[in-house]
Amino acid sequence: MASQQEVNYKAGETKGRTEEKTGHMMEKGREVADATKEKAAGATQAAKERAQDGTDKTGSYIGEKTEAAKQKASETAQSAKETAQAGKEKTGGILQQAGEQVKNVAVGAKEAVKSTLGMGENKDNEKGTTTTTTTTLNDNKE
Repeated sequence: MASQQEVNYKAGETKGRTEEKTGHMMEKGREVADATKEKAAGATQAAKERAQDGTDKTGSYIGEKTEAAKQKASETAQSAKETAQAGKEKTGGILQQAGEQVKNVAVGAKEAVKSTLGMGENKDNEKGTTTTTTTTLNDNKE
């Protein structure tokens, strides 16, 4: 039979592991968002440089290429933004799942403690009476 300390210890261990996993997932989400942000910034800078080069040259052909580069940079930035948003949403879902798991573990630990202390509900007993089981340990010192 598990003691109150053992149940609390196991619940604490589970909570700690869950918090650690949540931290790792948050860090990965931040890394993905940062990488996407850097990629978008690089693409935008490259587009600006291409646009500047285009304005230095003459002719409508160059103007069209510059506009195409700006459009491509805009599309890349939008794509990066959407990717970052999807990463945020995914991370939020993972955190919600982790929170639910912690909650379920805590409820299970509470029920285990109540059961251990004889305070839990006996779901098999339909008449409302309580069944008590007593175990006697026999220390034979020979």
